[in-house]
Amino acid sequence: MLPLQFTPEVQDALQSGDPVVTMESTLITHGLPYPDNIEAARQMETAVRQHGAIPATVAIIQGRVHVGLSDDQLAYLAAAKQVLRCSRRNLPLAIAQKADGSTTVAGTMVISQLAGVELFATGGIGGVHRGHPFDVSADLTELGRTAVTVVCGGPKPFLDLSATREMLETKGVAVIGYQTTDFAPFFAQPTGYTTDHQANTPAEIAAIIQARHDLTLQTGTLVTVPAPPANRFDYSLIEQIITTLSLLSLSNSS
Repeated sequence: MLPLQFTPEVQDALQSGDPVVTMESTLITHGLPYPDNIEAARQMETAVRQHGAIPATVAIIQGRVHVGLSDDQLAYLAAAKQVLRCSRRNLPLAIAQKADGSTTVAGTMVISQLAGVELFATGGIGGVHRGHPFDVSADLTELGRTAVTVVCGGPKPFLDLSATREMLETKGVAVIGYQTTDFAPFFAQPTGYTTDHQANTPAEIAAIIQARHDLTLQTGTLVTVPAPPANRFDYSLIEQIITTLSLLSLSNSS
């Protein structure tokens, strides 16, 4: 069994049955520039604590898999160079090469299951890319085979939302909307796609997760939490920009 490195508070929480929430680390290494990345990482961990759980940011540091990072380790990762972006397929590479690695949604799900953590929170998930139906994010495959609950803001808005929604259904992934039936993109307005079910309380979501455990299903659960209306982007504007950029790309390549 792969030895995992837990921070003392994460280890104590797991042993005592207290709530633990894992988080990915690619936002720190690939999503934001320094020092915005370290500030965002700290704010996310603070948000988890404010809601009564222990945050466990997942990353690989010099080949060791960490479930939970100290502030010094967060700062190290935020400033590190040539960090390997780790999904399922290249987790073994980072470990064997004793490299630094940050985990994607899929990579974090793998480690969360190994660590015995049910709940993983992230921003936007990957999906099926527009115009490229065979370009499917490993996030969807992982949701279809790893029994972890992923709480997110929805799929990234530049994806093919219809194909992404269909792929989740094909993979057997239950999509639960928290206080909504809208399957809205990350930080965008509703687009007409719907979730499988609306859950209005955390207790309802917990009951669904428990039922999945009782059935011994080896699939994940996706919980989407829409951004507040005041913080959403205009999805029609996003569509217009994507269409314009796609036409420009086609024009430049011809």
